[in-house]
Amino acid sequence: MAKITIKEVEHVAHLARLRFAPSELEEFTSQLDAILQFVGKLESLDTEGVEPTYRAIEIVNCFREDEVKPSLPIEKVVANAPESEDGAFVVPRII
Repeated sequence: MAKITIKEVEHVAHLARLRFAPSELEEFTSQLDAILQFVGKLESLDTEGVEPTYRAIEIVNCFREDEVKPSLPIEKVVANAPESEDGAFVVPRII
């Protein structure tokens, strides 16, 4: 696999609107090169017959059933509000 160059890291940094000191560029170049070499190793794995997936583990929907239940009384809802009026919260005007 081709080694990544400082010039390529500078180009990516420019695209991301990032500025780095020369010492940081050298460090990021070696880190990015190591990451790309690792990805290169993954390319050699036999994935024939492995179904594509977005997650490593199965995720199950754990939402409860949507049941209609009585709401809290308005008096309890606004009881701790700093200010309320006619059963509604009073908030500062924004516009």
